[in-house]
Amino acid sequence: MIKDSNSSATMRHAQQSTIPLGAYLFNRVQQLGIRSVFGVPGDYNLALLDFIEPSGLDWVGNCNELNAAYAADGYARIHGLSVVITTFGVGELSAINGIAGAYAERAPVIHIVGTPSRSLQSSRALVHHTFIDGEYKRFAAMYAHVTAAQVNLTDAETAPDQIDWVIAQAMIHQRPVYLQIPEDMANVAVAATNLGLGPITGPSLGTLPINPEHVATILDRMYSAKQPVILVDGESRNIGALAEMDQLIRATGWLTWTSAFGKGLVDEELPNVHGVYLADYGDDSCATYFKTADLVLFFGPHLSNINTHIFTAIPDETVTIAFSPNQVQIDGHVLRDTSPRRILAEIVKLVDMPRLAQVTGPRVVPLPDPNPVASDMLCQALFYPFMNRMFRRGDIILTETGTAAEGGKVFKLPSGCRFFTAVTWLSIGYMLPAALGVTLAQRDSASHQQGHNREPHRTFLFIGDGSFQMTAQEMSTMIKKNLNVVIIIINNNGYTIERVIHGRNASYNNISQWNHRHALGLFGLSDDDAAHRYFAARTWGELRTALDSQPMQRENAGVTVIEAFMGQEDCTGELKKLLLEQVSKEDKTSL
Repeated sequence: MIKDSNSSATMRHAQQSTIPLGAYLFNRVQQLGIRSVFGVPGDYNLALLDFIEPSGLDWVGNCNELNAAYAADGYARIHGLSVVITTFGVGELSAINGIAGAYAERAPVIHIVGTPSRSLQSSRALVHHTFIDGEYKRFAAMYAHVTAAQVNLTDAETAPDQIDWVIAQAMIHQRPVYLQIPEDMANVAVAATNLGLGPITGPSLGTLPINPEHVATILDRMYSAKQPVILVDGESRNIGALAEMDQLIRATGWLTWTSAFGKGLVDEELPNVHGVYLADYGDDSCATYFKTADLVLFFGPHLSNINTHIFTAIPDETVTIAFSPNQVQIDGHVLRDTSPRRILAEIVKLVDMPRLAQVTGPRVVPLPDPNPVASDMLCQALFYPFMNRMFRRGDIILTETGTAAEGGKVFKLPSGCRFFTAVTWLSIGYMLPAALGVTLAQRDSASHQQGHNREPHRTFLFIGDGSFQMTAQEMSTMIKKNLNVVIIIINNNGYTIERVIHGRNASYNNISQWNHRHALGLFGLSDDDAAHRYFAARTWGELRTALDSQPMQRENAGVTVIEAFMGQEDCTGELKKLLLEQVSKEDKTSL
């Protein structure tokens, strides 16, 4: 959630009649509790960057713009809003893939682009970072497809209101927005009046009236249900009603599952929470119970093929009441122009708990705690349950696209943990910079709430060797910021996820071999420190040694790397099924 902040600097500026536009912008950002700003300097944004640190913000400074966008996406998913700054053309196009992913998976990022001056644009000057045709609107046109709102600041009189409006759009739509600022606008004096009005506010419970009949219909369905279930998906975060959902899950005791996208939004220590619903790829008794339910309360649907296990985990529409960020759907009938959050609040307030069914069903099976032979080689099936013992309350766990995303679905998270995995955009390499973003967001939030004497939290990133090569350089930023991140590199000799889909033995699924032992030193640690924070594990005994090491046990050890070596075709779940299908086709072809 976004936190308010009233710094002395902001209060001082609010008492002034005018203020430089750059100072206004970043004081608005600071008021929203954002503390870290991501991006890369470029000649068209340099004057703007001068205002970041004086506004009480921390300039992160990423290795490239794509990584900056990924990191801002991660920050937004923890904090509720984030900022990334690039330069015109080359910078923003490097970032657009990350902004598109944030759009697809609903992360509200404010993308600020420093553009050539107004005079250069109006004269159609043939300057660098353009196509040398005098056309300056091409990149904004591209961004119109991956952002919820776009603004180009060219007028000092309207600029403050335009800034406030575009930030509010990010909060309302829960998607990225796009803000262009010509380089000559950064120091232009604008009215400071709005700073004194308090922080920009996002959507509240809503001003639209809710129909009591709709609430009554949902309550009646709840009272009549004999075999109800609750399914929590990832867009629940965007509804803003996690507290209400938690109350229902606890009070009803109804069997509850999440999607991979919704994992980490529900307390998995509750006795009625099963974890990720795997449909045909999981426990048969759970699948049978779920498919024969007479009511499904479905929070935050995000129905991509990956998030629904190839569409097998979508509940029956005729028994489903679905709450999305912008609508409610009852048995296939869509209620528009209403507030799902407000309806949920009314249900929590009015529900008569004794009238609800006391359900029994498949018991929540505890995650196995494997104790493999020390000399045995690591394998995917046991690896994730084995690693689960490391997690404690408040940790953040990220699993990159590939075998890690599939394996991580079985984690049983302690209360207060957050979990992130890619479910729609699936741009490999995303999770490493995202880990930077979520860790900074968590640290910023803890520092703001508790001061600097706080218990440090940890981030665990599970990433394949192929994905790691995409964005590895952002480890240097983690080291620079002294973040407490454990990076588990799953070395399975290339793109295993692609191998199981197609080309099991194809050369295009191979990658260059890296010596990961030297990564920490390359990215900024001393040789001695790097040697003590890198661990190679091929066997369970070696993995236990790594997990029991001093860096892993210390409260704030900085960046630590564990390289876990796995078989090239070792995988679980849906990936295993795809691999076996490919092998079967190969066997038939060879006959």
